[in-house]
Amino acid sequence: MSAKSDYQQAEKRYHILTYGCQMNVRDSEVIAGLLEGCGYHSVADPKEANLIIFNTCSVRHSAENKVFGKLGEITAWKRKDPSKIIAFGGCMAQLPEVRQILKKQPVDIIFGTLNIHELPGLVRRAEEGHVPVVQVWDKEGAIIEPLPSKRSGGFSAFVNIMFGCNNFCSYCIVPYTRGRERSRNPQEIKKEIEALAAAGYKEVTLLGQNVNSYGRGLEDNIDFPDLLNMVSEVKGIERIRFTTSHPKDLSDKLIGTMAQNPKVCEHIHVAMQSGSNRILKLMNRGYTREHYLKRALELRERIPGVAISTDIIVGFPGEREEDFAETLDMVEKVRFDSAFTFMYSPRSGTKAAAMDEQLPVEIKRRRLHQLTQLQYGIALEINRSLEGKCEEVLVEGPSKTDPSKLTSRSRTNRIIIFSGPDNIAGETIRVKITEARTFSLFGEIAR
Repeated sequence: MSAKSDYQQAEKRYHILTYGCQMNVRDSEVIAGLLEGCGYHSVADPKEANLIIFNTCSVRHSAENKVFGKLGEITAWKRKDPSKIIAFGGCMAQLPEVRQILKKQPVDIIFGTLNIHELPGLVRRAEEGHVPVVQVWDKEGAIIEPLPSKRSGGFSAFVNIMFGCNNFCSYCIVPYTRGRERSRNPQEIKKEIEALAAAGYKEVTLLGQNVNSYGRGLEDNIDFPDLLNMVSEVKGIERIRFTTSHPKDLSDKLIGTMAQNPKVCEHIHVAMQSGSNRILKLMNRGYTREHYLKRALELRERIPGVAISTDIIVGFPGEREEDFAETLDMVEKVRFDSAFTFMYSPRSGTKAAAMDEQLPVEIKRRRLHQLTQLQYGIALEINRSLEGKCEEVLVEGPSKTDPSKLTSRSRTNRIIIFSGPDNIAGETIRVKITEARTFSLFGEIAR
């Protein structure tokens, strides 16, 4: 009997290795749903799996290096046990140069971000011994609705509202790996969220590379604020979050909806990337520092207590000291509640990678350190201003760092750790802040 025949008769066990953003986390839930429909069940230890799936991220080369390191470990297992099937998908698989590397490895299946729905058929072919199976779409097709999903549990869920990106920032590979913008039908979105509410979920996070452009190309005359109001009609859903918002498309209507709709949380992630107009133009961001600051001040004014988070890149090609100083100035003016900060690293296939004046890593490292020290100080000051105040939180369950305590999340997306009974997980309560740190808060149940 062949190894593949043995495989078909063996218990089908899978393990998914997920890298990258919330979009990839959500994709992995769909992948899990598809595999469960094929008779597989999940195992926590990849060594116990006979199907191992890589769901990858290609935003930075460092992420790719991490994936290739793990792939080397997994392929070593396969050489000892050829019956194992390795599937490689996600954003990295969309890149032709990566596929060429993978074809030299004992990888059985290569699939992309645009054809996840085809995975059951690809797995079946691999089970029958037809390897390697390479199926990667180079152009996006119609959105396939609905797809099965195996949620990770808890009380908060991710919901895709659109796919792809049309912005082509000069440093970003996403439009090439995720395709052009495509919005989901609003009724399909609402139907999915109604099912989540029926299953006990209390909070949803609406996902898109740029949620602010939701609705373009749909027959329905609907935009993102309209969708927020539609989702808020779902009974059982107490909180609505979304990510991510592009500054150039952040509308007055969206700010008004956030201010007026009680289910929409007072938190928004708006990637600034740089505080220099010259660098923003090189990045092809489509807005100025003045536009960003105006919108940030409007958010602060119209939504009391709103938390603004952001992404910032330092060391972009050609960034001078005065450009970096303008970024620091914007951080001080906006006073971000939190920020994801990065050193620029060239991404092959993007315009920025071919730009002149690539900066030495020493300069980028110094600027990153200076930026993070400034931002951490601001975040700590903001958090300390909350000491003694009460926050509404959704209790998520035991804290990962201290299982004897509970972890929760405020409407402004802050983690708050406190002591309380285990049976309140999933409840919305009020917690009094007793201690503030840079990245988390500690409190007690408000009496």
